[in-house]
Amino acid sequence: MNNSTHHLVVIGAGHAGCEAALAAARLGKRVLLITLNLDAIALMPCNPSIGGTGKSQLVREVDALGGQMALTIDQATLQSRTLNTGKGPAVHSLRAQADKVVYQRLMKDVLLNHENIQVRQGEVKELLTSNGAISGVLTVTGERIPCQAVVVASGVYLNSRVIIGDTDWSAGPQGLLPATHLSASLQGLGFALRKFKTGTPARVDQRSIDFDKMEQQPGDEPVEAFSFLKRHQPQNLMSCYLTWTNARTHELIQENLHRSPMFSGSIKGTGARYCPSIEDKIHRFADKDRHQVFLEPESLNAQEWYAQGLSSSLPEDVQRPLYRTIKGLERAVLTRLAYAIEYDCIDPTELSPAMAARRVPGLFFAGQINGTSGYEEAAAQGIIAGINASRYLNNDSPFIITRDQGYIGVMTDDLSSKGVDEPYRMMTGRAEYRLSLRQDNADLRLTALGHQIGLASEERLRRMEEKQKMANDYIQYLKDNGLYEARRRGEEVPMPEGLPLSREAITQADITMKYEGYLQRETAQIRAASVMEGYRLPENIDYMGIAALRIEARQKLNRQRPVSLGQAARIPGVTPADVAVLGVWLKKNQNTKTP
Repeated sequence: MNNSTHHLVVIGAGHAGCEAALAAARLGKRVLLITLNLDAIALMPCNPSIGGTGKSQLVREVDALGGQMALTIDQATLQSRTLNTGKGPAVHSLRAQADKVVYQRLMKDVLLNHENIQVRQGEVKELLTSNGAISGVLTVTGERIPCQAVVVASGVYLNSRVIIGDTDWSAGPQGLLPATHLSASLQGLGFALRKFKTGTPARVDQRSIDFDKMEQQPGDEPVEAFSFLKRHQPQNLMSCYLTWTNARTHELIQENLHRSPMFSGSIKGTGARYCPSIEDKIHRFADKDRHQVFLEPESLNAQEWYAQGLSSSLPEDVQRPLYRTIKGLERAVLTRLAYAIEYDCIDPTELSPAMAARRVPGLFFAGQINGTSGYEEAAAQGIIAGINASRYLNNDSPFIITRDQGYIGVMTDDLSSKGVDEPYRMMTGRAEYRLSLRQDNADLRLTALGHQIGLASEERLRRMEEKQKMANDYIQYLKDNGLYEARRRGEEVPMPEGLPLSREAITQADITMKYEGYLQRETAQIRAASVMEGYRLPENIDYMGIAALRIEARQKLNRQRPVSLGQAARIPGVTPADVAVLGVWLKKNQNTKTP
């Protein structure tokens, strides 16, 4: 391929960029994927895992739509566990420890072997526009690359600064180069930038860890795959280990809090409340006498282990003795220090739920540039941005997942409607209909949509339909044989002879039966809420000209351009009275309710 053939340029090859590039390429678009370092494609700079509470739902949804993350983690799994099994199925969440080296290699192979993707190392300096719309990109080496659409998936690299104690320098994660030019171009296009912060624990040499002093955390058996295609059966190859901080750990941190950039004022960026540093935890939860520390392997063939729970930006001379206060880490040798990193990101209320920039046609954003955190959140935004960049190029209407259809819809609506004041992390509590939006039924919810837009394969659709038929047939068998109520109560009943059933189909049927009343109630709530979502707001409304609206509402609606009355109601500063005014305006001006 040569430069003139690129339909789409994707900037950044992290988890958002990978999914965006693959989605657009699989939809027939010729994609140029530009990354600062080819060796950092699909890098896991922080935790070496995929999934977890609220996040496994996103991974399964990306998979159901035809994405790549689940397929790749199934091949790179070191250990797999389902979290929250003591609670209801709404919060069951699969989590897989990843061999991060294998994960990177596999994802890179998928990208490099796709006929519609060209991968190149480089840095984009400027986004080029013509008549206000995207027309290309300019690299720092002076190359102009024409294209009709761009997905910015720059992660935490924009003007990034690494901080350890009173030392800081311009850098991306794990010593990689930062992107120092694109921020100015975004500001020139009218995007206001802000500073967010994240961080990571130190890495520990495996040979210096006394695992026999810790609690072994084995994986689940049988191992559950992430992908609904079940092409690769993951295995438990390694264990994780649990240990705890103690009084000496806390004492050492308290003695050196004044040297932490978090408390000295050196760090200006806003960090994630749900992923605090160890010094922040000690300060905020002074009544706790210990905090969990999980030792997680980073690769089957590497010596480094990840110390989850010990994220920090304390000085080096504090970090090394700090780790050695912990049981099992008394001889700890740190191969990489913990650090904090600040970076530029945009205000996601500049975007539509399609992850499209409202002010620049052809421009899309995905991942941490939007103020989110996590590989899974990034991948989910990436596939939506890639799909919609492709549809923009086709002059098709945007593809939007609504809040009642998936966690992806919850996230994209939260970002575009409410914005963020700290790095956004997906949690089950953000979803109003989480009993309906489980990880086990993501295929039933989204595969047909993915197939309809041309991304989910015939194989995916067939497998989903088979699973649904098996579950329905099993329920009908129970009813026909007077076993339905017994099975609802969780009793063992005779299995049907000759009726093909998978474990997944039985699980699906059991949940449907056991939570029948709750699901019916949630379905009724969804139908009631969908009335508001059904009233579509035209893109060309002049909200400033609707005199009955309050000034604040006019300004916010004019800026954020909600797609429906439902989304308008979720914009902070727009009151129920404002929504009522909009409803009256719609009835007077045109019928905008969807069929």
